[in-house]
Amino acid sequence: MAEIQLPQLGESVTEGTITKWFKQVGETVAEDEVLFEVSTDKVDSEVPSPVSGVLTEIRVPEGDTVDVGTVIAVVGDAGDAPAPAPAEEPAAEAAAAPEPVAAPPEAAIEPDRAPAAPAPAPAAPAPAPATPAPAAAPADGTAGKLLSPIVRQLVNDYGLDASRITGTGPGGRITRGDVEQAIRSGMAAAPTAPAAPATAPASAAAPAPAAPRRPAPAPRSGTGDTVEPLNNMRRRTGEHMVMSKQTSPHAYTVVEVDYENVERVRRRHRESFRAQEGFSLTYLPFISRAVIDALRDYPHMNATVGDGELVVHNYVNLSIAVDLDFEGLLAPVIHEADDKRLRAIARDVNDLATRARTKKLGADDITGGTFTLSNSGSFGSYLVLPIINQPQVAILSTDGVHRKPVVVTDADGGESIAIHSVGLLALSWDHRAFDGAYAAAFLREVKEILETRDWEAEL
Repeated sequence: MAEIQLPQLGESVTEGTITKWFKQVGETVAEDEVLFEVSTDKVDSEVPSPVSGVLTEIRVPEGDTVDVGTVIAVVGDAGDAPAPAPAEEPAAEAAAAPEPVAAPPEAAIEPDRAPAAPAPAPAAPAPAPATPAPAAAPADGTAGKLLSPIVRQLVNDYGLDASRITGTGPGGRITRGDVEQAIRSGMAAAPTAPAAPATAPASAAAPAPAAPRRPAPAPRSGTGDTVEPLNNMRRRTGEHMVMSKQTSPHAYTVVEVDYENVERVRRRHRESFRAQEGFSLTYLPFISRAVIDALRDYPHMNATVGDGELVVHNYVNLSIAVDLDFEGLLAPVIHEADDKRLRAIARDVNDLATRARTKKLGADDITGGTFTLSNSGSFGSYLVLPIINQPQVAILSTDGVHRKPVVVTDADGGESIAIHSVGLLALSWDHRAFDGAYAAAFLREVKEILETRDWEAEL
């Protein structure tokens, strides 16, 4: 018998919402077969079963949110499947059946107490005030909907009607983006909310629950401001970055790289590479390859900080920061990148970026990184000083490459001016792990590899 726990779904992820079970109690599940779907603030993942057997127990139903490490199900042998479990449910239903039967006798007693006055019987809306109570329930706009806690909170806070929001998630599920779009569009609160005061003017307190706790965001008169809620990814990113700045004594080292050696190869193979691979050959795979090789000579760069110790890794799991259309940031991981050459790294970078933007990353894709590249260069940035991705000890910003005049030296030592492709590499590093000389030496080697390697042969 094996207990299935909610896995770690990213360094800063602490909880997840079970959105779907693909197996029910009593069904057989194979190892690596998809068992359930989980949604977090960073990624929606289909999680495979780590073992094979029979699903004997589901401890966390769909829609519930639990912490990482919580036991959510149990998989055992075929003989462990609880045969009586299906029989208990009808029994529970049978037990519940007498309750509705008991209700009519109570209703029948009230006419018996006033036999001479049949007219008051229709006027017995004494129970009628109870009907606004169910009407108040839809005021949260989420009845009958499978929503993550984050989405449910936004719907409730802004008084939205979930039935009027079109879901773009798996199976039509409403996502945070759907709710935020509804908020920006100024969608009115659930229509049942304003109806409550009209039907029950005597109970002035009844409409209160229907009022949103925060005003729906809309342009403020005279200012043109729009109030937008911070989604959970923005909040978590902020918390993680603040924690990183408080944890690591950040220091920075910057070098200028002459990319002309790389650029010549890119220009020469640009069309053939796109035809073969289906995507463009950018600077990032070249920089990734140079960083991976330099990490062999500077292993303390490829490390994480533990409890009073530095854990130096003997493998390179390269994290690549990916922008999600300006809505957030993920750092999926190229595992065992030190065993890969330039073309394989380029394929992995393209694959991870594509799956990150289409929400198709799995839990393994965003965990285990040992060194991170932050690629702002595609936007033409000059210099970015990134924040360390904890618990790693360094992160490298790859900034924009620009054509500019440089001094070049020929074989005889003569100097001249030429136009080359030049850009900066900025390293943010944890001063607990090493000192400035170590960081500068590492960057010098990355620079030398980029400027002098035979990239034609590598490609």
